[in-house]
Amino acid sequence: MSIKLEHINYIYSPGTAYEKQALKDISLEIKQGEFVGIIGHTGSGKSTLIQHFNGLMKATSGALYYDGKNIYETGYNMKELRSQVGLVFQYPEHQLFEVDVISDVCFGPKNQGLSQEECEKRAKEALELVGFPEKYYKQSPFELSGGQKRRAAIAGVLAMRPKVLVLDEPTAGLDPRGRDEILDQIEYLHKNTNMTVILVSHSMEDIARYVDRIIVMNHGEKMFDDVPKAVFAHYRELEKVGLAAPQVTYIMHALKAHGMDVHTDATTVEEAAEEIMRSFHD
Repeated sequence: MSIKLEHINYIYSPGTAYEKQALKDISLEIKQGEFVGIIGHTGSGKSTLIQHFNGLMKATSGALYYDGKNIYETGYNMKELRSQVGLVFQYPEHQLFEVDVISDVCFGPKNQGLSQEECEKRAKEALELVGFPEKYYKQSPFELSGGQKRRAAIAGVLAMRPKVLVLDEPTAGLDPRGRDEILDQIEYLHKNTNMTVILVSHSMEDIARYVDRIIVMNHGEKMFDDVPKAVFAHYRELEKVGLAAPQVTYIMHALKAHGMDVHTDATTVEEAAEEIMRSFHD
């Protein structure tokens, strides 16, 4: 169930004074079961890119294949694609609208034509998967905390049982604890369901900790596409385009510059600690 982009271009307001090329010749493939991070400064094309994955936006030119089929071919079932590729927008709680949480999470499965019984079964499973407390199932979504609203919104997408989960800044505006809880839950989902997860984030620490591969966007182009260690090795180039590496990367480079015999490719606190201990024992 891969998503494959071939020479995708997207132009906003073509032929007008506001014409702007948001995506430039993007070719990439995301395979089933991958955990991919997408980073880039504001206006780099990240959100435009992910909205192509489930056909919400249509490329100006190029081809996009889901599971080997070109989604731009006449007669392609977009509704089916959108239940396979679930997109959770930034501040997804703004999409909550039903009288209570369980009804809200049932909305997607109901749209897929499932019975009320099946909808509720899936809604409860999805809420469990995101660690949402059962005592709040019948509560209005508007009475929940920020973190709980976020979980309910993610559960609403999961209830449709997508093969791919795309999350646009899922932790925006949450406190550090709420952020970790949401991301740990997403990591748990990825490991236990073989779901493809695509995470857009501003936090280099989060990206370094969770993903297996990073795509860096810059002015609508793909700047890097590699494993985290390889991408963050280019931290000087990332700085030039308004991004940074995880703080740990800078610490390791500083230690090296001060004569400590350490490898500088650690991207998480755990890796850095291990590397520093190794240098003491060598």
